[in-house]
Amino acid sequence: MKVEGLLFDPRSGMYILLLQQIDGAETLPIWIGKPEADSIALALGKVMTPRPLTHDLIKNIFETLNVKVTRVIITEIVDNTYYALIYAFNGIHEVFVDSRPSDAVAVALRVGAPIFVSNDVLESRKTDELEEWLKNLKPEDFGNVM
Repeated sequence: MKVEGLLFDPRSGMYILLLQQIDGAETLPIWIGKPEADSIALALGKVMTPRPLTHDLIKNIFETLNVKVTRVIITEIVDNTYYALIYAFNGIHEVFVDSRPSDAVAVALRVGAPIFVSNDVLESRKTDELEEWLKNLKPEDFGNVM
């Protein structure tokens, strides 16, 4: 998957992280908070901050410990809450760390790791979730795209 973009949802006051299948038509919308959206937007824009923000810190910790983030996977959805894992390899063992999808994506963007979504998530999500949201947008809402 790749990050297709971020949209602001004026009804909930939250942002929508849009993940798009690289070689397909699947899109996965995930509602996230403003701090996570800001962090993802900074990573997408390759904006450097004067001091490391939280996801930069995580990247720096992995690098300092000579641990490579190999991939992130959005693994499941339970009661409209998505779950993700960050996979890391220290040269001997691969481990995974429980994560919110927004944090996993923010880290993946910083380290250049691939982003995956399990087939179960793609199959179980509401297929009309994003379409329903887009149907209710007004023209002025389209100015809120990051």
